[in-house]
Amino acid sequence: MAETSWLSEIPQLSRGELRDIRKGLDGIYRDFSREYGETIEALFDPLLAFLVWFEKLLLASPWFLVIAVIAGLAWIASRSWKLVLGVVVSFFMIGYFGMWDDTMRTMSIILVCTMMAIALGVPIGIAMARSDRVQSTVTPMLDIMQTMPAFVYLIPVVMLLGIGKIPGVIAVIIYAIPPVIRLTNLGIRLVDKDVLEAATAYGANSVQRLMGVQLPLAMPTIMAGINQTIMMALSMVVIASMIGVKGLGQPVLKSITNQYFTLGLLNGLAIVALAIIFDRVSQAYAKRSQQHMEGLDNG
Repeated sequence: MAETSWLSEIPQLSRGELRDIRKGLDGIYRDFSREYGETIEALFDPLLAFLVWFEKLLLASPWFLVIAVIAGLAWIASRSWKLVLGVVVSFFMIGYFGMWDDTMRTMSIILVCTMMAIALGVPIGIAMARSDRVQSTVTPMLDIMQTMPAFVYLIPVVMLLGIGKIPGVIAVIIYAIPPVIRLTNLGIRLVDKDVLEAATAYGANSVQRLMGVQLPLAMPTIMAGINQTIMMALSMVVIASMIGVKGLGQPVLKSITNQYFTLGLLNGLAIVALAIIFDRVSQAYAKRSQQHMEGLDNG
């Protein structure tokens, strides 16, 4: 009978053993958060201060000045009047439908998260490209970060830091950073070895090869990674609103709980508009940088 049971049912822990394991792990993390939570939270105080300042700056600035600056940046990146016109119209319509403040809050979160993801992700990607050992260590971690359900990130972060902006920023960064790491690594590894050998022959050291050859040639691929990071950060906005991150995500969450279809639709369209704008501008910049590098190569 025992053999038949083993063949028909997979061996598993008893409920009591499983409960004891869960309680033990939960207790360890709870003790860790109580012991070090305030210290870790204090480390993020400068980031919180910058985020609050940036959000207040966007909210306090005149709407036409904000649109002008964003349109100017879009022009610098793309050199496309059509794209600039689309940016201006999109932001004007967002304000016209009463979503300006939430959009500015969302933009502040997304831009800060993107800057943090770039600052952390590009060096990690460079380290992966320069060392197979680092790549073999980091890749499984990226696999977990990309496949773990987004809601799961909120649990340990909220237990450690509570509810607010910083837990939301950390959750967004963890969710959104893998593409920029992966594509930085890929872009540098795809640089032609003959080009590197030529740079070495001209006396370039390791740092000069990285800064003067590898990163410029890998920039279109890196920009594609940044583009995907921005898209994933925007997709995390609604989930981050569950832990107190203000912005376009909160009205969407409210519309789900109260079945307000129009409220959810309008705020959802505002998120889509932001995503399309960031996507088109970053793609245009990547395309222009690639054409610039090809022009230098031909020259």
